[in-house]
Amino acid sequence: MHSFLFVGDSMTIGCPGDYTWRYRMWQHLEATMPGEYEIVGPRTALYDPATAAPASHAYAAEDFPAPARRHLAGWGEGWLHMAPAIRSTLRETGANTLLVSLGLIDLGFYTNAEQTAANLDLFLDEARAADARIAIVIHPVIPNIRAARDAPFAEQCTRFNELLAKTVAERDEPRSPLLLATPHPTYDLRTDTYDGTHPGPTGEHKLAASFADALHQAWNLGGPYSSPHLSPHATRPGDPTPSILLRS
Repeated sequence: MHSFLFVGDSMTIGCPGDYTWRYRMWQHLEATMPGEYEIVGPRTALYDPATAAPASHAYAAEDFPAPARRHLAGWGEGWLHMAPAIRSTLRETGANTLLVSLGLIDLGFYTNAEQTAANLDLFLDEARAADARIAIVIHPVIPNIRAARDAPFAEQCTRFNELLAKTVAERDEPRSPLLLATPHPTYDLRTDTYDGTHPGPTGEHKLAASFADALHQAWNLGGPYSSPHLSPHATRPGDPTPSILLRS
């Protein structure tokens, strides 16, 4: 049985009214690995901007079952925050496969590329201390709208992704495989996010596709990601035009 744990920041936890890419991934797993997997994690809530707390369960999809909503994601949380938490989380949940999307918030508010890479290393150390056979898929940082107007920040995103790729290549091992997901080739901040950072419906599908295709191509888990909903419209009713950076 494959036990998946989603680890991420605001792009993963989501807000009220989001489907989340976790939901899209659950749909994919249901279609390609029925009865062969579970989703685990200590949290289930969405982040509610109205209360500035992870206290909402107002997912857009009513068919998203409570057990599949489990995760380890937080608004404003990055490698800096997840590294100290991952060992105990793995021991408590029994997860054996991590799907990780982190780094933007670190680079934007907490640490530079080298410091962020050091926290990535600590995360890997802590995960393997809990389970020496843990499998981990990591998505590179997707530079958000801030990178378009802040060249030093864009450079830090590029530098961290280089360090991430180097770390994955150097620390991959047969008993505890590391895998770098490939960002979806058509991911576009203008159409796949609702504010220049956070994924709308098409962005959710494309993030899920990156993880799903990595699992299938490298480890023969599940199948290729398939969705008829990858249209060029990511906004929800009332969403703002992408223009400002929201904390990831």
